[in-house]
Amino acid sequence: MRLHQAQLGFLHILLLPDLVSSVTLDCTHVRAGKQSFNFESLKGPHSVHHVVETPPTIKNTTYTIDLCAGLKLLKDTPNKDQCPDNARVCGIQYSRNTDTNTTTIDEVIPLAGEFGNKYPLHLDPTNTRLKGSDSHADAGQEGVRIELNGGRYPFDSSKGTKQKVFIEMLCDMDRSGLENVPGDGRVPVDELNGRLAPRGYSEDDEENDDNEGDDDPEKGDDDGNDGDGDGEDNDASLQFINYQKENNGKDEVGVLRLKWRTKWACEGMADKGGDDSDDAGDDKSQHWGFFTWFIIILFLAVAAYLIFGSWLNYNRYGARGWDLLPHGDTIRDIPYIVKDWGRRAVNAVQGPGSRGGYSAV
Repeated sequence: MRLHQAQLGFLHILLLPDLVSSVTLDCTHVRAGKQSFNFESLKGPHSVHHVVETPPTIKNTTYTIDLCAGLKLLKDTPNKDQCPDNARVCGIQYSRNTDTNTTTIDEVIPLAGEFGNKYPLHLDPTNTRLKGSDSHADAGQEGVRIELNGGRYPFDSSKGTKQKVFIEMLCDMDRSGLENVPGDGRVPVDELNGRLAPRGYSEDDEENDDNEGDDDPEKGDDDGNDGDGDGEDNDASLQFINYQKENNGKDEVGVLRLKWRTKWACEGMADKGGDDSDDAGDDKSQHWGFFTWFIIILFLAVAAYLIFGSWLNYNRYGARGWDLLPHGDTIRDIPYIVKDWGRRAVNAVQGPGSRGGYSAV
């Protein structure tokens, strides 16, 4: 019985990484079907926006996502103006009144994240390989669709609307995935000074905002809004598709859909290390290969065999000292065996040696 319980405990330890990966998203090892994807080069917060003009206001909903880790809380920003800690996808709607030149935050929506420490809201990622999919629309594409859960709005209300995010990671060998993709789009409203929270706003854009009223209508506005209400940069690797309420058959769910074009969504690219930086060679050398894992597994297997054998000899025969080890006699002889083998190897290399000038008769 004790042995059976020990085996079950050891099995649980072996299965622990799979259990953890089933409830979290490891961007370095996204498994879909029989394919693996490595999105480590896309780590860090990235944002995409959706602009709607409703005169006299302009509403810009900025969606910030980090595939590899939870978004950290911004310092000097009230909690009501940002998503809770450990959100993976956060939507913030900024509203600018062009008459009063003021900007406010209308909504803060935690769309996905792991919040199990406070609420029964879990990330529960689901990865779907696009190539060879049963869906006709997906079958001709290459990449993976990542589904993230755990969001709710209002977040602190148990009756809030659940949220989820679908990210279609599409293969594009000409893109790293960071082209025209701003970083963290969560901007404290106090720092905007009446400007519209932009797609990765920088201080360099202040002059453009000051001259906004002088824009030629035929050239479009400085937010890049073409009048269709989405204001999306069509050349950006990360793009907003839509956000809408959908019914899953029982409850209404807020669903955000994004598209991310990158070479790291191409099958077979996971073996390249997933890092585009100049230090990719150094980082790649830090990843464990097959031979390293083989050595580790071999070492653990030998250690487990010696421990189990020693425990068995102790309980069955009351053995002590060297007698505890399985095949103890052989282990004690190993130094002599190695020494003898070394001597033979040296003799084989050096040959039989000189016979003092005499030849054998």
